[in-house]
Amino acid sequence: MAKGHKSEQERLATQTKRDKRRAKADRAKAAAEARRKAAKRKERLTYVLVVGVVLAVVVGGYLLIRALNDTSDTAAAPEGASGEYGIVLGQEDAPTEVVIYEDFLCPFCAQLEGVLGDQLDTAIEQGDVRVEFRTLNFLSQAGDYSLRAANAFAAVSETAGPEAAKEFHDLVFAEQPSESGPFPDDDFLVEKAVEAGADEGEVRPLIEDLGFEGWVEDGTEAASRDGIRQTPTVLVDGQRTVGESPQQIASEVFAAIG
Repeated sequence: MAKGHKSEQERLATQTKRDKRRAKADRAKAAAEARRKAAKRKERLTYVLVVGVVLAVVVGGYLLIRALNDTSDTAAAPEGASGEYGIVLGQEDAPTEVVIYEDFLCPFCAQLEGVLGDQLDTAIEQGDVRVEFRTLNFLSQAGDYSLRAANAFAAVSETAGPEAAKEFHDLVFAEQPSESGPFPDDDFLVEKAVEAGADEGEVRPLIEDLGFEGWVEDGTEAASRDGIRQTPTVLVDGQRTVGESPQQIASEVFAAIG
């Protein structure tokens, strides 16, 4: 064997070591590639999660806005209503404007309506006065009748117009229950609504489901903010009447109308 040449056994051993190093390098390369792919997957997953969170926030905000809008729709004003939560009768340019804050359960309100009676209706028809009836849930501590009756008043105006609502208003006051109850049920309110001219199929759902509950409650809160502390409270051309009895209040109203 010439000096400087490896034997066959040495060559085989060297090749084996070379193959082992190559295999080790390949395994290291494969492991590095696996780690790179795992990091990429983690990065992609993180991105997806971040996008998901952002979308959830956006969608949640959208749904919240929709919910708030739905609530506003629930509190929408009925047909014939003013921007101050009242049902309006009379010509826009009538020389006198009267606003009546009342509660369907308030006995003094019923007395006032009895005194105003046909004379006020005639003044409205002749164009001498514009009257806004703001019915409140003022006596809520006594139960839910004030709310249900005021809601029904709005429901009649929505389905049959302000004149029918005024007829309903007068019919309900004429059969006002005691403040201590028992209180008429929804069938009574539907009956009076139909008697006033509303269609039962249209008005019953609004009465039974309190379709204008939000509007009534908003009006009650607005009256409280405006300093209304009792019913009836009557404004004539923006000024409160000073009479203490229903008869005195009615006298002030008719004196203003002339």
